[in-house]
Amino acid sequence: MPLDCEHAAPDTALAAPADAGWQRLPALPGSTVEKLDIEPGLTVVRSSVLPRDEVREASTNPPGRGTLVLTVGLEGRSAFRGARGEHLGFAAGYVTAAAFVCSAGERCYAAGERVVQLRLLVDEDAVARWLGPEVCRRLMPARGVRALSSARSSPGGIAHAQALLRGAGARGLAALDRRIHALSLLAEQVRVLGLSLPAASGPSRRHEHDRLARARDLMHARLDRPLTIAGLAAEVGMSETRFKAGFREAFGVPPGQMLLQLRMERAKALLDAGCQVAQAGWQVGYAHPGNFSTAFTRHVGCTPRDWLTKAARRR
Repeated sequence: MPLDCEHAAPDTALAAPADAGWQRLPALPGSTVEKLDIEPGLTVVRSSVLPRDEVREASTNPPGRGTLVLTVGLEGRSAFRGARGEHLGFAAGYVTAAAFVCSAGERCYAAGERVVQLRLLVDEDAVARWLGPEVCRRLMPARGVRALSSARSSPGGIAHAQALLRGAGARGLAALDRRIHALSLLAEQVRVLGLSLPAASGPSRRHEHDRLARARDLMHARLDRPLTIAGLAAEVGMSETRFKAGFREAFGVPPGQMLLQLRMERAKALLDAGCQVAQAGWQVGYAHPGNFSTAFTRHVGCTPRDWLTKAARRR
């Protein structure tokens, strides 16, 4: 997620010389946050946070160009809550992609839990340069935060992230190694998360992606309704078979998995805000609390009532 302005969102004032290596940034007591500018438009941020108390830290993305952020979770869990109600979750073993344009919100850390992450920050110009203008337009929101995709980290991705996390040395082959790891990690995660358009192009392909993007937006807008994959496919004018295949090709996850992820992230945000379990379930499309509790427990690892109790303690 983007850093606070005072916590070094990439800009020329903070940019270090090409051979200066990692730059230490302001951080919570007992924590370390460092950034490294790999090349214009691409910055790596590595962080290790261990708060004594629950922390909600303000975070903003400066006005101007957007930023694509790929977060590789290496230890612990954290969250980001946007000022417009967006909610992102980060966990060890997963990589999460989101796009930020003129956004504001807060990073959330639980007391006593170490969180180690490595983030790739790719500015809008670099996204357009490497993935193409059409992909850039598809990924970037008009304003705020857009959750794009989340998936289990691949062994190769974790290896690149660990190499960057441990990397020292500022010059020569050490600097070249860091650049190779950063670009390799970026390319691999873009493929894993399905962020780039398929190689095929033309009016028919673009029309299909417009339909798939509309289906994704419908998921975001109608989480309180009993959506079905067949219903979404019909609404955007596609066969269910083609819809499932095209959705996974475009966004890196099956439509059912994305819908479940969106519902569970919204449910966690509602519970954090003090919403009762049955009411939270209703607002994310579950008419029966038992079905909601089963789905939540399977996806999150604890019951919604346990989550609600922990949220009440944090407030």
